[in-house]
Amino acid sequence: MTRDANLKVRVKSAKGRKLSSTRWLERQLNDPFVREANRLGFRSRAAFKILEIHEKFNIFQPGQCVLDLGAAPGGWSQIAAKYVNSGQQLGQVLAVDILPIDSLSQVESLQLDIFQEDSLDLIREKLVKPEADIILSDMAPSTTGHKSTDHLRIIALLENALDVTENLLSDGGIFVGKVFRGGTENDILNRMKIKFQIVKHIKPKSSRANSTELYVVGLNYKK
Repeated sequence: MTRDANLKVRVKSAKGRKLSSTRWLERQLNDPFVREANRLGFRSRAAFKILEIHEKFNIFQPGQCVLDLGAAPGGWSQIAAKYVNSGQQLGQVLAVDILPIDSLSQVESLQLDIFQEDSLDLIREKLVKPEADIILSDMAPSTTGHKSTDHLRIIALLENALDVTENLLSDGGIFVGKVFRGGTENDILNRMKIKFQIVKHIKPKSSRANSTELYVVGLNYKK
């Protein structure tokens, strides 16, 4: 591993490492949000995305119950816990993922595939309130490299997150979910406009410039 004149980290190829892996490692090492996340003790650079969304829409309040879908490694849950457990008010952050999540302060985790039939019941059993005040979804599928297939997979995840929302989000609640540009995201927005008083989308500054990801924000859910 070397640095050039502009202090950019250069990663030398290694035996057994794919070129794509070398490029990913080089991108990580040169990403200022990755470095800052490490400095601040955040689980991932994604923490900056939800911070920016909160700063724009003021989504978190003390005492709220937050359901975080696709939470691993826990960057969003970490930020949510900071805001909902503020002052004398203690909220709840329930982090759900098909992958295990290492222990986080003031975060309860549940390893679960949200596509399984009893997922809603299992989540409901863990919530301290009958319904969540906020539902977050930063879920992303394993990519195939085939653009249209990957797009359909992310849409399916977001639609499933909205299914969860329609069952577990409280009246007046908030939803934040990840989507990728690709044509069918308008169907998602139209579905959300039926259920939320306000629907916005945002591309956080911490989202990589070459990424097509967007986040949709639904405010004031109507049961």
